[in-house]
Amino acid sequence: MSYTVFALKWRPKNFDEIIGQSHIVTTLKSALQKNRLAHAYLFAGPRGVGKTSTARILAKALNCKEGPTVNPCGKCNCCLEISEGRSLDVMEIDGASNTGVEDVRSLRENVKFAPTMGKFKIYIIDEVHMLSTPAFNALLKTLEEPPEFVKFVFATTHPDKIPSTVLSRCQRMDFRRISVMEIIAQLEKIVKSEHINVDKEVLFAIAKSSDGALRDAESILDQLVSFSKEKISLKDVISVLGLVEQEALFAITDKIIQKDPKGTLELLNRLIDDGKDMNVFLNNLIEHFRNLMIAKVTKGDAKLIDLPQDICEEILKQSRSLSLEEIFTAFNILANTLEMAKRLDSLRIPLEVNLIRLAQDKKNPYGDEIKTTTLKEKSPVQEKEVKIGPEPPSQVINISLDNVKAAWQSIISSLSGIKMSVATYLNEGEPFKLQGNLLTISFPKSHSLHKEALERRENREIIEKSLAEALSANLRISFILSTESKSKEDEAGSHFIRSVLDAFGGRVVKED
Repeated sequence: MSYTVFALKWRPKNFDEIIGQSHIVTTLKSALQKNRLAHAYLFAGPRGVGKTSTARILAKALNCKEGPTVNPCGKCNCCLEISEGRSLDVMEIDGASNTGVEDVRSLRENVKFAPTMGKFKIYIIDEVHMLSTPAFNALLKTLEEPPEFVKFVFATTHPDKIPSTVLSRCQRMDFRRISVMEIIAQLEKIVKSEHINVDKEVLFAIAKSSDGALRDAESILDQLVSFSKEKISLKDVISVLGLVEQEALFAITDKIIQKDPKGTLELLNRLIDDGKDMNVFLNNLIEHFRNLMIAKVTKGDAKLIDLPQDICEEILKQSRSLSLEEIFTAFNILANTLEMAKRLDSLRIPLEVNLIRLAQDKKNPYGDEIKTTTLKEKSPVQEKEVKIGPEPPSQVINISLDNVKAAWQSIISSLSGIKMSVATYLNEGEPFKLQGNLLTISFPKSHSLHKEALERRENREIIEKSLAEALSANLRISFILSTESKSKEDEAGSHFIRSVLDAFGGRVVKED
């Protein structure tokens, strides 16, 4: 007998076996009991969450010899033929390969013929959004006034691509991603029934990597059974799928909390050397900081975090070492890494830079610990403390206004990872004057709100800190609405006017 993969073998056969879609099951059961089924349904949702399986079960519920019923027997000829995909009354059509108007015209010709065995003819069109516009138009009339014995079930992952004229003729049901815990429960049932020996962490890793798709999780388990010899270990899962272990996310976050940039970089390089996908790692780390935020606010509610209880407890414990503001900052910096990667066409460099930014000691940004030792002088009367180690940047400013202008965009880019509103407002200004350690930033007259927002103490401190990091100089800042300096728009306009005057030999008669 040929081997049946888990995704097919464990496909739900009745409403009670559908995982994670109780809201849809309840609605369909109620409609069957009250004999209030619509003539057309749209099942929308991500892949692998049970859309076509539910459509088949609905078909069995309608055409079972006991039907319409909420509990199809699964043993009569109609039920068996539908389960095996050979029923003449249930047509499953792939929208991706039957996109043309001729395919729909053929459907319209056949729809008028009565069912052969069951009470209904059911058309299940998968990936219906792939139909062409003429095909949708050809379907409309049949969809609006089908024969009494015809039911349509459309399944799609992109409901937004379906014309509103079609949507308005269907009852829409939205399938949700299946939670990690629900997937783990189903995988536990499978491994127990199939007598598969697995480590506890394996099922969690599979569920996480499936991204809410139960079918994907079952396929991964199937693959691991073929790959492993006796017992499936977490190492096997990591090897096959290239996953980043949960422990690595905790470890690198601990290094950030401990303000250990060297240790953070070493952990990252170890993951890279192990062949981990940096995109996967970054997305997992962003999700980890999201979980830290949820744990901080909810005191570790496992339902909201959607992870096993022991991991939720670890996340709650780690969240106590961070303030909400630190978590928000880390989240923004990590999210900004994706934007930096697009500009540089490389993920490793911005990831290294931003992880070190997160792990640096804000109280001692110069890298090395300042050591303090007490030296006794010859005089017995007093002792003096002498600080040995790198000194902070001198108050003697050795930079020019041109240096500030050259670093301006990188300073704004750095600020965007800390507080986007500050970066956005500051981008409208320009360095105008540097006198001593006072940098004056000018704004056009029309930008008074930008100036007022940046003059707030917390925003001023953020800017001065970024300037110090970028220029290695402690600068104070002031803001003006300048009439002396021209805005970018004024400069562009003046340049255009000069070009016109030169081209036509003109002159300015009067200037306001």
